[in-house]
Amino acid sequence: MSAYEFVDYSVEDPVAVIRLNRPEKLNAFTYPMLAEIRSAVNAATADPAVVGIVITGTGRGFSAGLDSGALAEVTSTGGANRDKSPGTELPGLFSYLIEVPKPVIAAVNGVTAGGGFVLASLCDVRIASTAASFTTVFLKRGLIAEHGMTWILPRMLGPGRALDLLWTSERFDARRAHELGYVEYVCEPDELLDRAKDYVRTIAANAGPTGSMETKRLVYRHMGAMYPEALREADEAQWRVVAHPDAAEGARALIEKREPRWTRLGAKE
Repeated sequence: MSAYEFVDYSVEDPVAVIRLNRPEKLNAFTYPMLAEIRSAVNAATADPAVVGIVITGTGRGFSAGLDSGALAEVTSTGGANRDKSPGTELPGLFSYLIEVPKPVIAAVNGVTAGGGFVLASLCDVRIASTAASFTTVFLKRGLIAEHGMTWILPRMLGPGRALDLLWTSERFDARRAHELGYVEYVCEPDELLDRAKDYVRTIAANAGPTGSMETKRLVYRHMGAMYPEALREADEAQWRVVAHPDAAEGARALIEKREPRWTRLGAKE
């Protein structure tokens, strides 16, 4: 029996699948559901059997965003219940995904709007079904582009395309998303989950876990860095990883003409 009510969580080495499971509401987020997603991501991060995490939806939706009841609650209080306590964690829905040390792949199966668009955007790679559709929708609700979208979208698409999608709330399909550079791959609906799992298997076979973790960290950090800072930090990381057992294993595998046998990231790291 699943430990969760609003998501399904499963592990099939080397892939963890988190499936949003409120299909009757197009997987719209409630606060308990958001907590379950975070819990499942933490479980996958700690599990050495997991190389990468796939997030997808059940039914016709990836996620339609924040549930209407939760949205009404937030807008009616005007932020009076906002947690203003200082902390080191980044603010915003799903911002923690940026700091997850493992690849996080969005397998976008259907309607993706608002907070669902945030979730897809803050995954590392997006694979979309031809049945998927996307809309930012924030400004159409009288809001701003929330939860880091003004940071990530211009870096993915350029400022003009980002502003166009944010200002117009245009609904666009998977092909258009691929043309814009928002999604990396498009496939047929019945191929989506296998395609996402195969992508993680490719990473597991080809990328050293420590190098993969450090590369993800540097990619996000360097989006806002000037080149002297970025190159110096990359140089430090480079020599740190060279001294890690993954680098020695990669070299041995090359010399011995075999596939590398990586030590997985997990709870003991």
